[in-house]
Amino acid sequence: MTTAAPWGRRDFLGAAALLALCVGVPVATVQLTPVADDEAPTDRQRTIMAEVADLVIPRTDTPGGRDVGAGDFAILALAHGLSGTRAPVVSGAITPAIATFLRPDGSLRHVDWLERTLDQGGRGDFMRRSLTERAEILAAIDAAAMARGAPWSPWVAIKGLILTGYYTTEAGGSQELRYQLVPGRFDSDLPLLPGDRAWSSDWTAVEFG
Repeated sequence: MTTAAPWGRRDFLGAAALLALCVGVPVATVQLTPVADDEAPTDRQRTIMAEVADLVIPRTDTPGGRDVGAGDFAILALAHGLSGTRAPVVSGAITPAIATFLRPDGSLRHVDWLERTLDQGGRGDFMRRSLTERAEILAAIDAAAMARGAPWSPWVAIKGLILTGYYTTEAGGSQELRYQLVPGRFDSDLPLLPGDRAWSSDWTAVEFG
């Protein structure tokens, strides 16, 4: 089993830049609100999230979820409450399995919940199961969460943030998806005049902070 590297400053800043892009704020703002000590993922949780991201978006002729760090992005996004994930869980959705992972403010520790749920499906250790078994375990969780009329499941938000993280990367936005800059043609040599604004769709021209 591959162990994730320690949760360091480089990991945080990389995911923070992507998070800032998604929420439309300067990355400096995110840097000033780091993940609290009790919110930092364990090495095992990072390994599991990387694996889950790769199962959601496997590597083909384009990079997979693990390759672009979509798991780390989801961890950071969850810690900062993207997609309403730091709001209190509605009382009607709280089951014994959910209640175990509630914070004092009533919000859910999504990563802890996912780790426990995957381990239960994996007979105690999700990461010790074969790739095929891991895919089947996650597929069962996904099918139950996405079924018509299914009760609220934390997996919906987790999966959504993995997809958000992936498709706001260069690989996801321009390799996995087709990308064409309006007006739809490439001019190799255009004059840049003083005061010209950068293209909003040009990642290299986005200035954070």
